Amino acid sequence: MKYKIREIFYSLQGEGCNTGLPVVFVRFSGCNLRCPWCDTDFSTYTEYTAEQIVNSAIQLNAKARYVILTGGEPSLQVDDELINALHNAGYKIAIETNGTRPLPEKIDWITCSPKEGSKLYLQQADEVKVVYTGINPEHWKKEINSANWLLQPLARDKQTNANEVIQYILDHPQWRLSVQTHKLLGLR
Repeated sequence: MKYKIREIFYSLQGEGCNTGLPVVFVRFSGCNLRCPWCDTDFSTYTEYTAEQIVNSAIQLNAKARYVILTGGEPSLQVDDELINALHNAGYKIAIETNGTRPLPEKIDWITCSPKEGSKLYLQQADEVKVVYTGINPEHWKKEINSANWLLQPLARDKQTNANEVIQYILDHPQWRLSVQTHKLLGLR
């Protein structure tokens, strides 16, 4: 199996419950949704085997043994072969997915970021992170089970709806704020 990989790099997780955690990012190319705020360029990628992905992560000399599979939509490509290869190399594995497709078993942390108008396949996630577009997000709680509910401001053209998100969370305290701190700090 060859995986279409946009990039592999070592940095800090910039959003969600694990903000600040040092991780190796494996960013996949391609997605089954086309969100207007997506920050991934899908025009170029390199094909890797599972072994090449593991070797690339190891070559980063990352002190952290944690990998986040992100994209695009990693569930279009992630399979048991890759999950097993990463686990066998001593990595814990997280995935950031839109939740519309099945996932392999044995992923250690699942972040589901559902998108309006899409049909969820996932029924369980460790965290649900919704980009707030002004649409009431409460309906997601009927579709997926999670202990952690996060709202993230929509950032486009250096403008954000952060004040709306903050007010929504103040009015609905079961939600928490997720901010893209990696962008604020200039991290990759």
